[in-house]
Amino acid sequence: MAERPILFSGPMVRALLEGRKTMTRRVIKPQPIMEGVKSFGESWAWSEIDKGGFSGVTEQQMRAEYGLSQSCPYGQPGDRLWVRETHCIHNAHGQHRDDGKRWGPWGGLPTTVSPDGTQIAYYREGFDRCDPSRWRPSIHMPRWACRIVLEVVSVRVERLQSISEEDAIAEGARWKDFGRDSHGLPLAGWSMEHPHPERPEQCLSSARMAFASFINKLHGGPNWNLKPSSLWDSNPWVWVVEFKRVQA
Repeated sequence: MAERPILFSGPMVRALLEGRKTMTRRVIKPQPIMEGVKSFGESWAWSEIDKGGFSGVTEQQMRAEYGLSQSCPYGQPGDRLWVRETHCIHNAHGQHRDDGKRWGPWGGLPTTVSPDGTQIAYYREGFDRCDPSRWRPSIHMPRWACRIVLEVVSVRVERLQSISEEDAIAEGARWKDFGRDSHGLPLAGWSMEHPHPERPEQCLSSARMAFASFINKLHGGPNWNLKPSSLWDSNPWVWVVEFKRVQA
């Protein structure tokens, strides 16, 4: 059993903690290179394959071969992923203040203490006190500070836009009922943001579109819609990793 780190944003950490997220999609890098691609209406076939050596001639065959022949960087079924998230690390015996005194540790908050007992980790997601200090980016989280561990259940390869409504919900999309419009149709209520938007105008009409909006913002920034192309529009190949939470 191998173990690897994996980064999640704040809203997705919340979804993991609430048990709403059991799947993640990660862009394959580098993307499979298709040489000699030919189009037949809505179908595609590969007349020549690059140095990866794929022999399949349809997208479905190529997807299956790529999933089998390439080593997924997020592991295989049975492997574990330890979640890195935004955090801060304090001295377990209290922090020095400007007046020479010490701040004591906060009570009632999720924490993890280092193996030697000298440091304590707090987590930004769910932190309801005044900011303790500058938050550390998730990439800098040490293994001992991890509070969420996932076990890989399955791994497959597909296009980003191939996500189903059910999978978008498994990615963390949530529905809030805002009632119906003047025609009796349900108002938009899907979102992956936290907290959930308070108005239907800030939501999407399906879990898939909520996922698309979230992934575009995550990869393109808050002004992703002003850019010539979004991640969703580019429809890259992605690793689809299904998991379950286990004891950290």
